[in-house]
Amino acid sequence: MAGVMKRRLVQAAAALAGLLLGGTLAATVWAQQLVADLSSHLIAITTGFTGTEVVLFGTTDGAGDVAIVVTGPRAPATVRRKQRVAGMWMNTDSLRFDQVPSFYTVAVSRPLDQLVGRPVLERHQLGLPQLQLPVDTALPPEELAAYRSALIRNKQRQGLYAISMGQVAFLGERLFRTNIYFPANVPTGLYNVEALLIRDGEVVSAQTTPLVVSKIGFSAEVSDFARNRPVVYGVAAVLGAIAAGWAAGAAFRRV
Repeated sequence: MAGVMKRRLVQAAAALAGLLLGGTLAATVWAQQLVADLSSHLIAITTGFTGTEVVLFGTTDGAGDVAIVVTGPRAPATVRRKQRVAGMWMNTDSLRFDQVPSFYTVAVSRPLDQLVGRPVLERHQLGLPQLQLPVDTALPPEELAAYRSALIRNKQRQGLYAISMGQVAFLGERLFRTNIYFPANVPTGLYNVEALLIRDGEVVSAQTTPLVVSKIGFSAEVSDFARNRPVVYGVAAVLGAIAAGWAAGAAFRRV
């Protein structure tokens, strides 16, 4: 009886080891279906920064479509509604969104409605309609939709949310690339650049690459000073504006 139990334990251990090994190999093969990288993993914001482009390039193990999702650091954001009160426009209502991406853009090799269904779009937040923007207050659906649309419009007006989707271009059957544009007002922080390989309406492989946006040089020192000593920075800014106005006035009087 003890011998039978021992054999069964050995068989169970062998089966478990096989499952674990098979899972590891499957994960390794899955990870190798898509390989992507960036031309630069650091965007350095200096005093003369006017925006820049980063190239994402990669390869697949065969035919398929590719979608790229770039998401900036998340932070709360408040949207306010203005109404006319006593002949003046005033902020009357507001809604606070939690964990709003500071930057968001998507690039695809084909239109999304030709690639995947709604469940996949929602799972990977592909496209602005699927972008998750949680709120801290329960509202009727139509009112929440109005605030959500206003938030997205504001981000698009600032150039931080893409109005249209970018294009992923294939060079042959396996090599692909796309250009990701970052405007001059791009927020600093850690960005996630996710590449998705899509086949038969499903995401079969994915890779996330980090990208850092950081201020360096004189602009970084000014930013740190303003954050660490806001009162002193405010006084200095006011004095600087007064001095500039006085200097301009003196120059015109001489003329």
